[in-house]
Amino acid sequence: MLVDTGPIVAILNKSDLHHAACVEQLRQIRGPLLTCWPVLTEAVWLLRRQRTAVRTLLASFDGKPFSMLPLNQTDLSETAAILEKYENLGMQLADASLAYLANREGIELIFTLDRRNLSVMRLPRGKRFRVIP
Repeated sequence: MLVDTGPIVAILNKSDLHHAACVEQLRQIRGPLLTCWPVLTEAVWLLRRQRTAVRTLLASFDGKPFSMLPLNQTDLSETAAILEKYENLGMQLADASLAYLANREGIELIFTLDRRNLSVMRLPRGKRFRVIP
C-alpha cells in the first residue's frame, strides 16, 4: 500500500483534524506503508515546526511503519508526464510520484486524505486507486 503526505502528517501531529482517523487506520494496516522522497520532503516541510515529529518520522523508515520506494533519474520523465497530464488539477510532485510508483509497482491501494487528485487519476487498464480511509 502506498501512503501520501496527509496521513503521515496527521499521524504525527496530534492536533491535526484527521489524527484519530489516521491513527486508527494505521492500526488496521498490515505490512509497511510505501512512499517516496517527494512525499517525505512534503511531510517534513509541513511538520517543520514540530521537531520531535520530524525526528519520529525520519526514524520510522525501517519498515515500521514506512518504507521508501526508490525513484531515480530514469523515473523523472514518466513522473513529469503524469504532472503534465493532470496539470489542470494543480497536482504536485508528491502525488505524481505516487501515481508513477503505483503504475511501476502495480499498486492500487493508497492511504491518503487527498481524494481530489488521486481519485481522478487512472491506473493502467483504466483502474482507479482504492483510497483509504
